[in-house]
Amino acid sequence: MTEALKEAVKALERDEVPVGAVIVQDGKIIARAHNQNVLLKDPTAHAEMIAITEAAAFFKNERLLNTELYVTIEPCAMCAGALVLARAKRIVYGAKDPKAGACGSVTNLVHHRRLNHRILVKSGVLEKECRLLIQEFFKRKRQKEN
Repeated sequence: MTEALKEAVKALERDEVPVGAVIVQDGKIIARAHNQNVLLKDPTAHAEMIAITEAAAFFKNERLLNTELYVTIEPCAMCAGALVLARAKRIVYGAKDPKAGACGSVTNLVHHRRLNHRILVKSGVLEKECRLLIQEFFKRKRQKEN
């Protein structure tokens, strides 16, 4: 999670929502990313989505079997759905997302009974650090607006 936090700081430095992600297999980081929505002018450029694309390129395969995603905030429906389709093994995240979280907060896409794959989930890893980073970002945004 420490490496995901480093990625989130990169996003913060670029005035992006500070979310960072890494994908790990057998203890080795195979992909890392941070949010780039503003830079790329792309609503799908979430840290998780970019990391999934990098990992798929690494494996030369659309399946991310036996991989774990570490991400600073609970994945949204788009990212959780992509991880289900990629057949990731586990998601480890820091802070819950009560507005858009799809791993238990708003919905639980990764355990949906109608989907053909389930993902193990662990939440609350370095939660305070992850939450404070996001809160600080939005606090600064609100101050700039006033």
